[in-house]
Amino acid sequence: MTGGWKRFLPKRFRKQDVVIPVVRLHGPIMSGGSRFRPALNLASIASQLEKAFSLKNSPAVALSINSPGGSPVQSRMIYQRIRSLAEEKNKTVLVFVEDVAASGGYMIAIAGDEIIADPTSIVGSIGVVSGGFGFPELLKKLGVERRVYTSGENKVILDPFQPEKEGDIAYLKTLQADIHEVFIEMVKARRGIRLADHPDLFSGLFWTGRKGFELGLVDRLGSLREDIKARYGKNARLQLISGRGGLFGRKAPGASLGGPEAFGAAAASSLAESVEERALWARYGL
Repeated sequence: MTGGWKRFLPKRFRKQDVVIPVVRLHGPIMSGGSRFRPALNLASIASQLEKAFSLKNSPAVALSINSPGGSPVQSRMIYQRIRSLAEEKNKTVLVFVEDVAASGGYMIAIAGDEIIADPTSIVGSIGVVSGGFGFPELLKKLGVERRVYTSGENKVILDPFQPEKEGDIAYLKTLQADIHEVFIEMVKARRGIRLADHPDLFSGLFWTGRKGFELGLVDRLGSLREDIKARYGKNARLQLISGRGGLFGRKAPGASLGGPEAFGAAAASSLAESVEERALWARYGL
């Protein structure tokens, strides 16, 4: 019996193709975001994750990751949500790395029970970085005097409009060390004995997918479609889980505040975000 007749059979007699939901986790990881430049964070991806893990007859959820990292807080929150849903729904999590899963992107990747990467992808960068700009000389040239009034001697620590202070930098490094230690503990807990004994594994260096396989950062080399077909059969289907959106992928229309001034401010903010995003990708030669 073929074609449309199948729908008249009781469900238990139908031959069901395996359907694997796919969630794309792409872009820099940061809180907020805007209509001009959506960000990857828990708020932006939570509904897709819930939907993917709720497909009852799917034995696994596939995550397609392409991220140079970003906020460690958002990275860890996404990681925790994935692991929580996987345990609650009893699903296998398969992570597929595209161009890059580095820094916070790799933190999310270790939520997978298995990590599969393209040989030429970039993985790793298990470290913490902070960056910014300083403008004290610019203010002098513009004839601008910086005036700040605080209660608490450390309220203006790392102020970009004042010269750097050794004490401020030392304090920032203690914060980075704490976050780095959390990251290392997560990788060790998830990857365990699969990790190679390499002196630079947690130094912040990044590697190709092929080298990452040798180091135990990924489980094997491959791609999403081919791996799913090999694992679940040639009739296995991929179902992309997308978020809510309007025409051409834009957010559905809704209430907003502000007129042309708000639009201009948002555009300026978007420009700053674009520069930051470009810097994240450029670090990995992308």
